[in-house]
Amino acid sequence: METRFVTDPMTGDLTVIRGGDVGPNLELNKALYNSGDGYAPSRELRRAASIPMEVVEKWRNELGVNVFDPNHKEAVRRLLNSREYLYLRTAPGRL
Repeated sequence: METRFVTDPMTGDLTVIRGGDVGPNLELNKALYNSGDGYAPSRELRRAASIPMEVVEKWRNELGVNVFDPNHKEAVRRLLNSREYLYLRTAPGRL
């Protein structure tokens, strides 16, 4: 993730611009989704999704959903199960 600081020379206002290329993350998610059921060889763990930090920040800023807050677990689950965020999933099925 990249952070840039831009100052307006006329007003002196500072703008913080954050972003990055999530393309490689999404391509990996797609490959994992298509390659199996997400379970580790031991079948003890299952990787269901991978959320880039850019999306973590977007959800927090635009939707008020904090993926690191246990109280937001159901909201994160709902988002990951939605068709809009299918590209974050690394295994088929519902959470």
